[in-house]
This record gives sequence, C-alpha cells and structure tokens, in this order.
Amino acid sequence: MTKLTIEDLKAALKRLPDWRLADSREAIIRKFQFVDFDAAFSFMTRAALKAAAMDHHPEWFNVYNRVEVALATHDAGGVTQKDIDLATAMDGYAAMSGGK
Repeated sequence: MTKLTIEDLKAALKRLPDWRLADSREAIIRKFQFVDFDAAFSFMTRAALKAAAMDHHPEWFNVYNRVEVALATHDAGGVTQKDIDLATAMDGYAAMSGGK
C-alpha cells in the first residue's frame, strides 16, 4: 500500500468527520464512547475480526465504555486506503453498538 497524499487524506477525512489527524505522527485517530463495557467490547470484537481479515491491525486503548483508536500503515509510513477502509468499517460497527 502507498501512503495517501495530503489532498487524498483530507478528502477522505471529509467523509469521516469524527476522525482527525494525530498531532504527533501521521495517523488518523478517533475516540468512541459507548453505553457500557459490553457495548465497547462488542465494537472491539467486530473491529478486530475485520482488521484480522484485512491483515491490518489498529492501535487502540480501552477503558470501560471508551475506545481510543489510531490507524496508520507502518510499512507505508503513514495513512493508506487500508486505514480509511478500516475507519469506515469501525464507524459502522460503532453505530451498530450504540457508540458515538
């Protein structure tokens, strides 16, 4: 995978309004919040299965009902279409699990 150009990345983020560029490195990040741990874990399970199928794994942190995610393609040195695809899937899984 090749790293997205800044123009392509900005265009993709317009379609993913809850995601933003990380401050400290080239990655996209989002914080999700759910009603409880079960909903957060359900989201993480769906996202983990999708990530495994894509052979693309998120960096994430979970405490109770919150999940913080960072996506970047390390081999490409930045954000690729794989990251955008996984972010899009995660948004859908969050909606299914009652997340915001």
